[in-house]
Amino acid sequence: MADVKRVAEYIQRFSELIGVPIDPLDKDGFTQVARGSATVGINVVEQKGFILFLAPIMDVPDRSREELYRRLLELNYLATEDGAFAVDRESGRIYLRALRSLESLDFDEFVDMLDTVARVADEWDDKLKAQFGG
Repeated sequence: MADVKRVAEYIQRFSELIGVPIDPLDKDGFTQVARGSATVGINVVEQKGFILFLAPIMDVPDRSREELYRRLLELNYLATEDGAFAVDRESGRIYLRALRSLESLDFDEFVDMLDTVARVADEWDDKLKAQFGG
């Protein structure tokens, strides 16, 4: 419970820092924040000891999948920084995600990871939708 409480405090501090209200973590350890055209989910998975930042990008289109997947892998090489594109098999959605151990996570790193995922998702969501549909 200490990790959830610590992240909840980070969310509150971040909310005050940017001057935008953010809902507190729910009973499952989840909340989300809108940044630009991106929405970033923050999920504390305490039983596994990690925090997951997850920004939906688009649905996987029916066509040009190989070209899209190649583009995502190329972007994962450097353009996504701490994040990586991933496909959720169940929903058929593409996400930008960042996963980090809760151990020794400090406020500055929390903010950096959240900002990175939001900025990269905001940069690429519209570009990828324009190029591939979905």
